[in-house]
Amino acid sequence: LTGRRLPVVDPATEKSFATIACAGVADVNEAVRAAQKAFDGGSWSGQDPASVARRVGVLKRVAERIAKDKKRLAALETTDCGKPVEESEWDVDDAVACFEFYADVLSSYPFERDVALPEDDFKGSVSREPLGVVALITPWNYPLLMAVWKVAPALASGCTVVLKPSEHASLTCLELADLFHQCGCPAGVFNVVTGIGEEAGSALTRHPGVAKVAFTGSSATGKKVAAAMAHQVKPCTLELGGKSAIIVFPDCDIEKAVEWVMFGCFWTNGQICSATSRLILHEKIKAPFLRLLRQRAEAIPIADPKKVGSRLGPVINHEQYQKIVGMIQRAKHGGVQVLTGGSRPKGKAFAQGYYIKPTVFVDPPEDSEVWQEEIFGPVLCVRTFAGEEEAVRMANKSKFGLAAAVITKDDARARRVARALQCGIVWVNCSQPCFVQLPWGGCKASGYGRDLSAAGLDNYLQSKQLVTYHGGLWDWYPAKAKL
Repeated sequence: LTGRRLPVVDPATEKSFATIACAGVADVNEAVRAAQKAFDGGSWSGQDPASVARRVGVLKRVAERIAKDKKRLAALETTDCGKPVEESEWDVDDAVACFEFYADVLSSYPFERDVALPEDDFKGSVSREPLGVVALITPWNYPLLMAVWKVAPALASGCTVVLKPSEHASLTCLELADLFHQCGCPAGVFNVVTGIGEEAGSALTRHPGVAKVAFTGSSATGKKVAAAMAHQVKPCTLELGGKSAIIVFPDCDIEKAVEWVMFGCFWTNGQICSATSRLILHEKIKAPFLRLLRQRAEAIPIADPKKVGSRLGPVINHEQYQKIVGMIQRAKHGGVQVLTGGSRPKGKAFAQGYYIKPTVFVDPPEDSEVWQEEIFGPVLCVRTFAGEEEAVRMANKSKFGLAAAVITKDDARARRVARALQCGIVWVNCSQPCFVQLPWGGCKASGYGRDLSAAGLDNYLQSKQLVTYHGGLWDWYPAKAKL
């Protein structure tokens, strides 16, 4: 309705190749109105067999269409956000799996259950009902997949949705809306508004017709979302930033461990909220480990992300590039040792684009910016430890609590350390695998609530109790009182 447009810039070329709508308050109001009308109609939001079957059918058809359009969607994702195309294809596969998973969960979800009560004259039951119109605000590092993580369970629950993707990467979310339309999704059930977070996103969090906000993004923005929802006494879930640790013990297979350390930090061009970007390395293996890490990091293929075989592309935009470069420069000026990287790759191929070499800092102070703050780029920091308790202390000494990893051949140690780590996700002998069957989320400044798993459906439902009396006259107030 505003008529304004935003440029869409390819991070590999720094050139605009499309535009998207820049929604304002009026657009948000119209989207919420459409979503409320669809919810109130009942044919989508009901928990009767026909409504459930309708939702299952739409979710399955959307999954099929996404799978059919895999190559096209992945290419569009890569052009929009800069991640290597093979990673984008992986994301599309995961989006398909997410829709299929929630279609299966929905098929047998117990929306109502009887509850045994201690008095025979009463019968009790609990029903689970959709919240209403939910606003989903999603990030630019996994534009399609992070949207699907929220869209699939929200729609499965019977809610109607207004999705606000990041203005820095919205194209595949717009494609998703078109696929829903093609797959017979009723009008108003799934709505997408694109635009600037401070305008469209803020309007959604303040809208009286929105029953809940589910947000993935920075901790700073997450605090604003939480405050806006608290003011209205409405729920929100927040999946925020991280500064996750990967602890490597001396009994590891160094070659395997180096591979997981790199994957944990450099995957998605280092732009992962769960990136294990703090390597806590046992001092006994420091020299051989860092020697191999440097060799392997310098061999990572940096290339146009549209090329098959590229393993590191550009970061999302100029602003993010400048932020990362600034943090690298401040660490260098502070005397932190650079093992490798720390600059832009050389050559004509990188004259344009927001490219940064994989960077490894060694022994930054424990209170330094690069050790404590989320960089959101291909930057790894390494410190050493001597004993298990020290390693756990170092890992937990962070305001964040999203994820952590432990590399060791000792199963008992792995379980012991995993229990001691203050975070929502722990990987053992790996980093970054994600399965829709398991809950995803963190604690501390990394937010609260969980995406994924069968319990992910519960994010968009509320409980209602029903108590029915089957006895005779209650007779608490007798006809003739005797005192």
